[in-house]
Amino acid sequence: MVTVVALACGNRDFAGLTERDGIVSHAVAATPGRDEVDPVLRELAGRRLLVAGTDADLASVVLRLLRTERLPEVVVGYLPWEAGSEVAQLWGLPAGDREAALRLALTGEPDPVPLLRDDVGGVLVGRGVIGPLRGVVYCDDELVLRGQASRLEVRPDRGAGLVARTVRRNLLGRRVRETSGRAVQIGCVPATVVRDGVPHERQHGKWTWYRHTEDLRLVRGLV
Repeated sequence: MVTVVALACGNRDFAGLTERDGIVSHAVAATPGRDEVDPVLRELAGRRLLVAGTDADLASVVLRLLRTERLPEVVVGYLPWEAGSEVAQLWGLPAGDREAALRLALTGEPDPVPLLRDDVGGVLVGRGVIGPLRGVVYCDDELVLRGQASRLEVRPDRGAGLVARTVRRNLLGRRVRETSGRAVQIGCVPATVVRDGVPHERQHGKWTWYRHTEDLRLVRGLV
């Protein structure tokens, strides 16, 4: 009996994923798009979806869940290919042990976690970085930055929705400030934006990350 449907992004066979009973596995490209993901989503029929790959791969699949309005109904198990996965660190997933990660993804319970969107149509599941930057940054109504910073980091957070972390360097050393809220708005001299490890194709002088109204049903916790 088929229990889950899996996407092996970048043709990665995660802990023998393609040979497991009860798993229908599809090998797709890294950061797969609509033509590869949507047909798989249509065959879920209430089954659990497993995503094996990087944080960027997961973000690509989650974006298709969002666009096809399946986000509230699909349980997602994530199998992080990289030991340094930001998503794994955020939500306590076993990134260093692939057998443990697969076991959790197959049998663990879903736990809604915040999903971030941006104003150019993307999503953020792990960490976003912009910088170096010079400009003005607000988190909700709070002024976070006016001037220069080495970088601004943004990640999902179970509280208000996101945490904005500003890193500045001066003669006194490294200064870090964290602010939480539902949205962060950036206006700056055009700078590079990196979403889940992937730089955007062009620099931006304006950028917004904000919490989506619906959470991601991510499998996490102890089994």
